[in-house]
Amino acid sequence: MGMSSPFIVALFFFFINLRLLKGDDLGLGASFIFGDSLVDAGNNNYLQTLSRANVAPNGIDFQASGGSPTGRYTNGRTIGDLIGEELGQPHYAVPFLAPNSTGQAILHGVNYASGGGGIMNATGRIFVNRLSMDIQVDYFAITRNQIDKLLGKSQARDYIMKKSIFSITIGSNDFLNNYLLPVLSIGARISQTPDAFVDDLINHLRGQLTRLYQLDARKFVVGNVGPLGCIPYQKTLNQLTEDECVALPNKLALQYNSRLKDLLTELNKNLSGATFVHANVYDLVMELIQNYAKYGFTTASRACCGNGGQFAGIVPCGPSSSLCKDRDKHVFWDPYHPSQAANIIIAKQLLQGDPKYVSPVNLKQLRDL
Repeated sequence: MGMSSPFIVALFFFFINLRLLKGDDLGLGASFIFGDSLVDAGNNNYLQTLSRANVAPNGIDFQASGGSPTGRYTNGRTIGDLIGEELGQPHYAVPFLAPNSTGQAILHGVNYASGGGGIMNATGRIFVNRLSMDIQVDYFAITRNQIDKLLGKSQARDYIMKKSIFSITIGSNDFLNNYLLPVLSIGARISQTPDAFVDDLINHLRGQLTRLYQLDARKFVVGNVGPLGCIPYQKTLNQLTEDECVALPNKLALQYNSRLKDLLTELNKNLSGATFVHANVYDLVMELIQNYAKYGFTTASRACCGNGGQFAGIVPCGPSSSLCKDRDKHVFWDPYHPSQAANIIIAKQLLQGDPKYVSPVNLKQLRDL
């Protein structure tokens, strides 16, 4: 009789593991990440595109890759990585286009974000290829079917609705690489006032978020657009001083952000059972820029990795860029993107922060709903 007890123990552990694999006890469950280069974890590596971050020194502080570039547009982890980690995820969400985004791996989440992508399909065409938000939602529909096959329909639905968080960080490129781009957007600019363009963005985003809801998404966090006029690229281009920002991009961002807030309120009211969390990235980043010394930074205007002009803000980060020594002392990693040190502060606020930065609940509360 005693002979079989190891077998019983083994069987017990086999069933425990089976339960884990079936997703009963996966903590947060899945993190589904949509957006642009602020949260791209490598999708653009698999596209023929001019927008890529798969060259050194990008990723120099990313421990999971031993400091090799992965396609993340920063020196370390993105906000998406950090939030997943803090909410108890054992693995980063895999890029949808990566060969390993199959089988059990997708139960921890999938990242659909793409550098250069926007709410509008025309956004980012300067880069040739990128995944717009419409395409990213199409791709989630494919993942959604795969999860049905892995868990069975009813458990899959439960897993998506109760255990998964959908984060959306998009909109910056619709201004930077669409509306504000002199050459490419001249057609759009002549025919569209800022009001009409923002209307268009909000209507498209409403449709995209509603499609995700129809695919069983219930817990959403939607980031607004940051202070575009304060990034090193805009400051360098417009030859501003340290503490100036370009007025027009910030004005457009604020105009869009105020409409986004109304949209999320409307969706919270109209889509029953869903929670849309508003992540006030604009004010969070502005706080870091205006009070950088308080957070241990030495500059909020100069890119750590980049070339061109007084803030190294023209040429994207690459092997021939100048690279700062104290990466944690820069708010900006390159002409466009925050450093890992800045991402950590932003993520922390979204996880348990002040209602002025994250509402109606913070992300820890969202997970536990």
